[in-house]
Amino acid sequence: MSSNPKLVAIEARRQILIEAAAAQRVALAQDIQPWRAPLALADQGLRVLRIVRQHPQWLIGAVAVYAVFRPRNIGRWLQRGWVGWQLAQRLR
Repeated sequence: MSSNPKLVAIEARRQILIEAAAAQRVALAQDIQPWRAPLALADQGLRVLRIVRQHPQWLIGAVAVYAVFRPRNIGRWLQRGWVGWQLAQRLR
């Protein structure tokens, strides 16, 4: 610390601001907690859209397979595909 009164006041103000910022970070983290899961889902959806945009042939292929086989348990197939997709992403 310095003996200069202005510098002492600045250092005190700085410390107050640092403590206030830390308290605000904690409050913000608590406030956004309920939004984590919906935002993560939206993020996954955006990731899928980017991939489909980069590789539209996959979407066309999926529609063609569906049109040919018309599986009755499409929900089960989609769930398995999604789990496989997530596993492949983790392995990357």
